[in-house]
Amino acid sequence: MTVQEIYDLAIQMGIKADPRGETKKKELLDQNKKDYQDLPEKEKKYFDKESFKNPFADSRILYGDPKTKVSKLITGIDIDTGEVVLTDRLNEKGEKIDLIIGHHPHGAALAALDEVMGVQVDLMESFGVPVTAAEFLMDERISQVRRGIAPANHFQSVDAARLLNIPFIVIHTIWDNIGFNFLSKHLNSKKLQTVGDVLDAIEELPEFEEGKKRKAGPKITIGSRKNRSGKVAVTGFTGGTSGSKEIYEKMAQSGIGTIVEMHMNEEHFKEAKKHHLNVIISGHIASDSLGANLFLDELEKRGVEIVPFSGLIRVRRNKK
Repeated sequence: MTVQEIYDLAIQMGIKADPRGETKKKELLDQNKKDYQDLPEKEKKYFDKESFKNPFADSRILYGDPKTKVSKLITGIDIDTGEVVLTDRLNEKGEKIDLIIGHHPHGAALAALDEVMGVQVDLMESFGVPVTAAEFLMDERISQVRRGIAPANHFQSVDAARLLNIPFIVIHTIWDNIGFNFLSKHLNSKKLQTVGDVLDAIEELPEFEEGKKRKAGPKITIGSRKNRSGKVAVTGFTGGTSGSKEIYEKMAQSGIGTIVEMHMNEEHFKEAKKHHLNVIISGHIASDSLGANLFLDELEKRGVEIVPFSGLIRVRRNKK
């Protein structure tokens, strides 16, 4: 495969797994083209034309020739300068790694993180939250995230990859969509009566089993195993980063009893508890690894060798 073919496969899989559906994603791509056409000529040079085919602004080829052939790649959750230098060191030792794939965004993909958060509005609507309330709350949260990421040194690791001439891709919301879709279907296939049933079902998946061994696996952080689960919703899995803390009130009002999230900060924890929601935190790295693995399995089927690092819990579902 080439770098471009790997990137294109990621886009296809991300769209297929997106909670909004493929039709909605096509509408968004068409809207991006219209937004470009409506711009004054002097502004068009700043528009991200990649958004004509890729609706996930936090997933991009950050450095490298898209035509580069990839026989072996290295991939992990967080790729900073140290991981880039480590890859170069491995190549010095004869590993012949052609590409780095990271999960958490860098470069322009990090600077555009707020642009992928709109999916959370559609997700909340699917859970029964009034779309107007979800939009109002998410608008403020998106602005907050945009302000928060603005001062970051977005291109630090990208520059390291450029200087060492190692192609570098980040795949963020795409992997999160794939993981969200898989976990949601898994839980929907179970007869879940209690919060303990939900926890047990999550721990059936090997990424979370390994996460638990590493002391970073699924935990009930609000409620108890014996609590009735009620309606279960997988939230905080996709859409860039955590949504608005005020959304928990609307979720409780919509009849949700238990939420499953990758991680939760203290402010969000207090709000969820105030509104009597059972909460299971599935574990950030284990959750990120789930979507990554489902994608990486597809690359292995196509003959690409995978070297996992930087925390990735590699689980293969390919049949030998």
